[in-house]
Amino acid sequence: MGRKRGRPEWDRRSTTSKPSSESNHPLNPNKGRSIVISLLIFVACPAISLYLYPILYASNPDASIPNVLDVTYQQILTENAKVSENASRQFPNPVLAYVTPWNSKGYDLAKDFNSKFTHISPVWYHLKSQGAEFVLEGRHNVDKGWISDLRMKGHALILPRFVLEAIPMAFLKEKKQRAKVIDLIIAECKEMDFDGIVLESWSRWAAYGVVHDPHMRNLALKFIKKLGQVMHSVVVNERSLQLVYVIGPPHSDRLHEYDFGPQDLQSLGDAVDGYSLMTYDFSNPQNPGPNAPLKWVHSTMQLLLADGSQKFSHKIFLGINFYGNDYVLKGGGGGGAILGRDYLSLLENHKPELNWDKKSGEHFFLYSTDGNDQHVVFYPSLLSIEMRLDEARSWGAGISIWEIGQGLDYFFNLL
Repeated sequence: MGRKRGRPEWDRRSTTSKPSSESNHPLNPNKGRSIVISLLIFVACPAISLYLYPILYASNPDASIPNVLDVTYQQILTENAKVSENASRQFPNPVLAYVTPWNSKGYDLAKDFNSKFTHISPVWYHLKSQGAEFVLEGRHNVDKGWISDLRMKGHALILPRFVLEAIPMAFLKEKKQRAKVIDLIIAECKEMDFDGIVLESWSRWAAYGVVHDPHMRNLALKFIKKLGQVMHSVVVNERSLQLVYVIGPPHSDRLHEYDFGPQDLQSLGDAVDGYSLMTYDFSNPQNPGPNAPLKWVHSTMQLLLADGSQKFSHKIFLGINFYGNDYVLKGGGGGGAILGRDYLSLLENHKPELNWDKKSGEHFFLYSTDGNDQHVVFYPSLLSIEMRLDEARSWGAGISIWEIGQGLDYFFNLL
């Protein structure tokens, strides 16, 4: 459950080319055999890998939708800026759009396509420990004029993201300390006229070992539940404040003790209004491949909504990435995230053949640089996005987009 300005080093879901520590999101060890083989080839024989990559990843196009599977670089360059004049929503379920201060394009798109969104989350705040007290940083990012424009153009709720960086041991064990954190959040929502917040904390608590300990995990869930209950008791803009909580996908094909799971959903109950599920960052420079394989996205939902938790499916904002990745297969490795403008530049400069990977449900292409570096690029396409929207529909879930400034304009025709 970002955008682009002076981003913190730890923020993985960014638009820059160097993923941070959070970019090493769930890498499923049980990938398909074709992916394992291809990665071995990349290490053992990079010269051959460039030839075999399309064979291992690409699949035969489905004859029923050849115009979509067989998309060309020329079509993307010609059509990516064409946006339908029909501003009505095509996707019926909630849509949460992230906007980052380090990628200003997202601010404009939030206004232009306001009618497509139910929630807009600018990535603005960090709540930190300061001795025995707490400090909320990020108000300098707040653009009241932009918020006013959004409210004039549509009805999307404004829920800034708050990253809870406070040392958990410093406040989770003390009721008064937990109350101080809650008071800080509520006061900011009231003063800045927000409709609620998107809270991110689980990955940090996992790093501190909080969610591994049953007692501390219970205190952590108790804090989230209390925060939601207090927010629901506060009315701003003629409605109760909302709480959306960010959760990561499992790191394998089964849940571990540090993963947010079905029991946690049930524990929080109605105290949380939604969950921003980060179903992206499946691959990384060390293990190049798809951004969010469709089967993995589906299995993530199955794990999260097991054991009687499917009744909460309508609260899930299934994560969809609007960024891509450009990985180096030969020449030293590396690579990372790219934006829409980077993608278009690569298409224009290299004029590649786009391949469809049926197993992951993503398009990719290969190219080489003058220095003989060999690259593979995975970037969203109309088909890959539509398939993930269909996945969300099948669960009755909404979607969360990381982040709207990173995509191509015609992606919004699907929303």
